Amino acid sequence: MIQLKSEREIETIARGGAIIADFFHEIGPRIRPGATTGEVDRFADEFIHSHQGAVPAFKGLYGFPGSVCVSVNEEVVHGIPSFRRKLKEGDILSIDVGVRLDGWCSDSAWTFPVGEVDDETRHLLRVTEESLYLALESAVVGNHVGDIGVAVMARVDGTGFGIIRDLVGHGLGREVHEEPQVPNVGKGGHGPPLMEGMVLAIEPMLGAGTDQIRTLDDRWTVITADKAPSAHFEHTIAVTEDGPQVLTGSVPDGYRVLPGPLVNPRVV
Repeated sequence: MIQLKSEREIETIARGGAIIADFFHEIGPRIRPGATTGEVDRFADEFIHSHQGAVPAFKGLYGFPGSVCVSVNEEVVHGIPSFRRKLKEGDILSIDVGVRLDGWCSDSAWTFPVGEVDDETRHLLRVTEESLYLALESAVVGNHVGDIGVAVMARVDGTGFGIIRDLVGHGLGREVHEEPQVPNVGKGGHGPPLMEGMVLAIEPMLGAGTDQIRTLDDRWTVITADKAPSAHFEHTIAVTEDGPQVLTGSVPDGYRVLPGPLVNPRVV
């Protein structure tokens, strides 16, 4: 069942989202060749706990061992942090972060280049980020969940990139994962109607090749089946009568692929 949130509840989710946005600002300079994914996780854990009442929402969720998911190159989601995993020049690193604050959850993800990346990889990052902002723009009262997927499909069409269809966005609130599911493919006017008070995690995930995925033997890490690079961008938003309200803040310009926002949903 879809749970609509009050204005006060949305404000609390946004406070958790602000912690995530601040984390992304702080972690950016630390993503460099030679750093380990374990160091990223440790910094995230310490940073989130430094805010009174905040805890990492992913730590222990379904048994996940890290405070954040750190996915490198062909890893789409759920990469397990490790102090043995060193980043190298030309990698891309997706960091998926959840914060639980005063009983409410916020969720966001961003894919960062490690040093300089090649043109094809940068294009993948750009298209994925653009598809996120177009999806946010479609999250308005009167549309349907399917319209969000249509926006992603419209941007990706013709690029040769694969939309990861077996992984979806979701509602969130008291729990990290709530109804409805928010696929990155869809049909306009189909799916649950978007109503004021809905809080959604919208998260396009693209592969540079196939849209097929598989899970590694660790039972967590999901990779592209052809091992092509993958990008993942995500914001938590509230659906309001005034348009989509981004609850997870903004990523610093120096770590965005786009030179400026493609659309202008309200950011709190």
